[in-house]
Amino acid sequence: MARLFGTDGVRGLANRDVTADLALRVAQAAAVVLGAPARAAGRRPIAVLARDPRTSGDFIAAAVAAGFASSGVDVFDAGVIPTPAAAYLVADLNADFGCMISASHNPAPDNGIKFFARGGKKLDDEIEEAIEAALGEPFLVPLGGDVGRIRRFADAEDRYVVHLLGTLPHRLEGLHVVLDCAHGAAAGVSPDVFTDAGARVTVMGNDPNGENINDGVGSTHLDGLAAAVIAHGADLGIAHDGDADRCLAVDATGAVVDGDQIMAILATALDSRGALVERTLVATVMSNLGLRRAMAEQGIRMLETKVGDRYVLEAINAHGYNLGGEQSGHIIFGDYATTGDGILTGLQLASHMAGTGKTLAELASVMTVYPQTLINVSGVDRERSTTDEVLAAAVAAAGEELGETGRVLLRPSGTEPLVRVMVEAADQATADRVAGELAAVVRERLAL
Repeated sequence: MARLFGTDGVRGLANRDVTADLALRVAQAAAVVLGAPARAAGRRPIAVLARDPRTSGDFIAAAVAAGFASSGVDVFDAGVIPTPAAAYLVADLNADFGCMISASHNPAPDNGIKFFARGGKKLDDEIEEAIEAALGEPFLVPLGGDVGRIRRFADAEDRYVVHLLGTLPHRLEGLHVVLDCAHGAAAGVSPDVFTDAGARVTVMGNDPNGENINDGVGSTHLDGLAAAVIAHGADLGIAHDGDADRCLAVDATGAVVDGDQIMAILATALDSRGALVERTLVATVMSNLGLRRAMAEQGIRMLETKVGDRYVLEAINAHGYNLGGEQSGHIIFGDYATTGDGILTGLQLASHMAGTGKTLAELASVMTVYPQTLINVSGVDRERSTTDEVLAAAVAAAGEELGETGRVLLRPSGTEPLVRVMVEAADQATADRVAGELAAVVRERLAL
């Protein structure tokens, strides 16, 4: 049987892969596993439930709520709020666990089920495996007054907004910000938070109808945001994805400022205040070479992890670091959040601009972005990519050619029969050429 949980919960096409029946059963299994400590302590477990505005979220959230309550779990239904808000509220309410119904940056027909453990933390692999195993075991069947209650979490947004505003080192008066809410979960929170923080706010992508989430807007479609920033003469633009756990930005000229650049800015800002724990930034192996070089120049150590925000989180939690993230805009502030938070990231970025009086372009200049080419070579035996000697020699030769002004990363996919070839170089033509040459070797040597 294929593993039910992927890299970020259970996800697929709603009503085909993620059905009401699956949602009910997964919720019942999660209640068995995640509610066990509370039951052992002689009390009823408490869970926070939230979703993004996808149409399918209605029936999936209803099924999850039914699964929890029928298993003796009291449910606080927060409605439509960002994923990081759900994680925060699990901790703030001292709940035993939480559940977010969202497919993040995926199109509207998709949906997903993601659980948080006590404290708002993502589940370890072992806990996910225990939930999958519990699907084959008898569920809890309390009777009478022992079934759970479902109630509206009426002040969920307010608690989250107060929390976000409390993180700001500087207010945002004098800044004009364009927010792209991706017709998603940020639409009800982000504009209010930035306005309360003192910014002048222009909003786009804030009319969710259940079917338009991420559709031509948000962090995966930045052209509209760039045009709006220029048209309104704004200081910066902030783009979220559907569940608002990502943040990408554009400066006043419409130039994109990606997750690597945002991390460079904020790591430098924290370090200047002596607030960057052990002067260390956590990022993945896919982060741009420019970030590595910028951090080295600033005397900041960069710890690399495998691709995926869960691995960044693992490193942060294991060592107590307080900043990390991905090029895609998943930025994690360990001091304030247990997961990536796009609204928090945007606020911190704007606050640093307000505090320094510098433009976003000036702040982003701390890092030079190296041209990067990524080629996915499909139809190959990914397992042999780490053992083929001819391929290894080609990768080594490419690395020698690029020297200190470039980098080669050859990475087998964890889920598909393909190998990713990533090359960074001082110019785009060189990156394209070297990546193409290596991709040809991969096809020749690893063909199925």
